[in-house]
Amino acid sequence: MQSNAYLALALFTVGFGVLLWFLFGGASVNRKQTLANLRRQLDKQPAAAQAVTSSDRKNSGGLTASVVKAAPAPLMKTLNRLWAGAGRPENNTPERIVATMALLGLVGAAAGVLIARQVQPPLGLLMGVGVAALAFFFPMVRLQSAGATRKEAIKRQLPDTLDQMSIAVNAGLGFDAAMMRVAKNGKGELASELVRTLQDIQVGQTRRAAYEDLAARTGVETLHRFVRSIIQAEAYGIALSDVLQTQADELRLERRQYAERKAMEIPVKVVFPLILFIMPAMFIVVMGPGVIGIIHAFGGMG
Repeated sequence: MQSNAYLALALFTVGFGVLLWFLFGGASVNRKQTLANLRRQLDKQPAAAQAVTSSDRKNSGGLTASVVKAAPAPLMKTLNRLWAGAGRPENNTPERIVATMALLGLVGAAAGVLIARQVQPPLGLLMGVGVAALAFFFPMVRLQSAGATRKEAIKRQLPDTLDQMSIAVNAGLGFDAAMMRVAKNGKGELASELVRTLQDIQVGQTRRAAYEDLAARTGVETLHRFVRSIIQAEAYGIALSDVLQTQADELRLERRQYAERKAMEIPVKVVFPLILFIMPAMFIVVMGPGVIGIIHAFGGMG
């Protein structure tokens, strides 16, 4: 029993250390540096642009490199997709994540074996497998959650960003210049994505390809629709200011309708906690005295 306790303590220490390394280790991208590159005109320094916009993935060596080589290609493809959706955080590259998954998987497997030995089968086996799977997939789930949060942030920021771009275009700026102004003065995930799109254009990518990459990177349907509208407007000579204003109005209407739908769902969601928590308490308060009286009455008759 004492050896099992020491083993559990060692597993907890190792697992906690790996989690701290995954959550807080590594360097993060400084957004001010990215915007500074944009202000310096990246066509003069394409190498600096690529250094900021792409992940510095040459630091993975030793054990991390070995784990990455052994990782299945579908897993790396999935991690790259989730990583792009999360905004390509520098401290959580796919290489770092797959190494963390391997380490946590080993710790989880050892903990699962320990649990399976202590708990009667088949419950012990199920708990052990569950602990190992949870430890292994935790980094991937966290990355997916970060991507979903980022998508929601971009959805919220898009209408206001389009309004600012529309004002800039109406003031006489070109579309790229309006996008640059919004990206330089804006904050949040969408501004960072606009910065990268401008960087792609300035290092030689076509505008259409850069816009399509913007939509593909974010995975936001409303941004996909906006990009298609901009491409069609440029192809057919439609005024971009009208397109921007129309898109902003439509997105605001969708956001209002979404809020109304969520508000209408609240009564349905309240039913379950009402039945589970409030109704039993009401029954106890209302019927409790009567039940106690009946018990006393029958007790007196006995």
